Amino acid sequence: MDTFDNILGKLYQVRFNKDELAVRNHLWEIFCQDFFQQFIGKDDVVLDVGAGYGEFINHIKCRQKFAVELNEESRQFFDPDVKLFNSHACDLNFLKDGSVDAVFMSNFSEHLLDKKEVVKTLLEALRVLKPKGRIILMGPNIRYVYKEYWDFFDHFIPLSHKALAELLQAIGFKIERAIPKFLPFTTKSRIPKNDFAVRMYLRFPFIWKIMGRQMLIVASKI
Repeated sequence: MDTFDNILGKLYQVRFNKDELAVRNHLWEIFCQDFFQQFIGKDDVVLDVGAGYGEFINHIKCRQKFAVELNEESRQFFDPDVKLFNSHACDLNFLKDGSVDAVFMSNFSEHLLDKKEVVKTLLEALRVLKPKGRIILMGPNIRYVYKEYWDFFDHFIPLSHKALAELLQAIGFKIERAIPKFLPFTTKSRIPKNDFAVRMYLRFPFIWKIMGRQMLIVASKI
């Protein structure tokens, strides 16, 4: 019998066709080059939790890359320099304490089954991060997507930027940036798709306040 973990691949096959995956991949190439790279050093060790199809970790420039993703069918999408682990984010025992410079999670926390798993995952991220290492979190802000949020079968935990920032501070992080509205809800949203328009979107935060539905939080380990 299929378990929930085993049907993840089937869910994403329904959600994203081949052309949509290609569009997502190209958008993330621009997101990394024009925005997220500012938080990642070229000599950093980076962990991508809930790495999907490798859209972030494939494109970010750093010294060493780790990724955690339960969907076995996504393995073919990761570049050879990414060390991929098909494991739960609550247990990152393949990494030593204080061994990572940056942890990235995009559209991941909402897929955890309960808030205890959210806490365990963030505590594991805290453990593997070096002192002053960064965690970068992006995901749907329930304040602005409280209707559309439930259109996805694997969404369980609704969070706002304030709730997530509160938790991060409680477990030992210092908030560097908390942006309530950053990117649109999904790549199927009204986000511009041509390269110039995407770069202009990232350059002008006032547009985020109009179109953004996902929050972005950057925090450092105290």
